[in-house]
Amino acid sequence: MVQLKPLDKKVPIFEQIKTDESSVVLVNVFDVAEDDIPALLAAWENDANWMKKQPGYISTQLHRGIAGSTVFMNYAVWESVEHFRNAFSHPEFQEAMQAYPSSVVASPHLFTKMAVPNLCTE
Repeated sequence: MVQLKPLDKKVPIFEQIKTDESSVVLVNVFDVAEDDIPALLAAWENDANWMKKQPGYISTQLHRGIAGSTVFMNYAVWESVEHFRNAFSHPEFQEAMQAYPSSVVASPHLFTKMAVPNLCTE
């Protein structure tokens, strides 16, 4: 089963999902043993296909660190925290987390866009 490690110890994912933000991005960093990469990818693909069918899901993209890295990063866009919370808390999704290899440490965190003058629009 996947181990969860907060990206932000002050505000872990279980605190974040109690909010009501709209248009959020989930960033989930996975650290995995090299031998477990195929099992990680299979479990992630299964979860992504399930999430794709959930209300409020917009898109996802998996990334892998370069140069032989065993760190992966998932970037998923959701209409709201409520939509993500409903999917993340669903018993079917929670059960699917058992399929991840025990070497996987995941650090999920929710973000919202920021406006920065002359650089980023909100």
